[in-house]
Amino acid sequence: MNEDRNIVVEMEGIEVTYTSKPTLTFKGGPRFERKSVTVFRDLDLKIREGEFTTIVGPSGCGKSTLFRLILGSQFPTAGKVLIDSEPVENVTPKTGIVYQRYSLFPHLTVANNIALGPLLQQTGPLESLFRSIGPRYRRIFQEAREEAFALLKNVGLEEADGNKFPHELSGGMRQRVAIAQATIMKPKVLLMDEPFGALDHSTREDMQLFILEQAKKNNLTVVFVTHDLDEALFLGTRIIGLSQYWKADSASDQIGARIVTDRDVTTALGGTHPRPTSVVDAPTFRELRHKVHEDVLDPKHRQHIAAFDHDHTDSTSPK
Repeated sequence: MNEDRNIVVEMEGIEVTYTSKPTLTFKGGPRFERKSVTVFRDLDLKIREGEFTTIVGPSGCGKSTLFRLILGSQFPTAGKVLIDSEPVENVTPKTGIVYQRYSLFPHLTVANNIALGPLLQQTGPLESLFRSIGPRYRRIFQEAREEAFALLKNVGLEEADGNKFPHELSGGMRQRVAIAQATIMKPKVLLMDEPFGALDHSTREDMQLFILEQAKKNNLTVVFVTHDLDEALFLGTRIIGLSQYWKADSASDQIGARIVTDRDVTTALGGTHPRPTSVVDAPTFRELRHKVHEDVLDPKHRQHIAAFDHDHTDSTSPK
């Protein structure tokens, strides 16, 4: 663990509660009722520069909510979220994002898809719309395209692919373009939400090795959501397990999901990252996988809050 690296993502005292619209009920007389569901309460998390953090958890545990809080497309009911020491108030270029379904515009070429972010950042949509024939716009557009073509080789594509349209590429190639589209903005954090879930097994393995190579080469801080434990443990320097399957001394205290697992995967699997693909067959890998599966995903195994598996240096003890 590199404790000398800056903290890039910080979440402190996070609560997320959804309250329904009032509905009319006649139990005990007519009145309006609201129902509330708390996803998190008192959730803390710190992620340092260069970490590859994978997030796993059962359905309904709040993985997507956590993802949106970091992105800035959702805000907590209480607590604060910081990116690079600044409050997250909206979606900004500080966070790049790659979804399972490719965020590519079908009517734009590959190069223009990649160049779109820098172009809009420098010109804005109005200038793009009304001044597209002006010399300033043409210069910025040309510079953005040159940067996009230079990036193609870095993500394993050919220069000729830059002039193709997304439908002319394979699934793995389109996902490489989506990653280039996100990283060209040089984000502080790269958010990846099940990015390889729709790919076949062979292409998925290739993309796992590719993102590890990109993360190391560019010192990326990655937050990677997946339902695949093998993928999470193979890719991550750290694994976060969110779960609603836990218990406290008082039932009234047991509200929402918690970080029940926060493990330093690199240390647990021998101290190297990226690690060889053969690691998935190692006894230490299988033991760690079993432990995470039991603690995070098994509804019959409900750890007490005092026994959560937190061995990462930046783990915060539950309140």
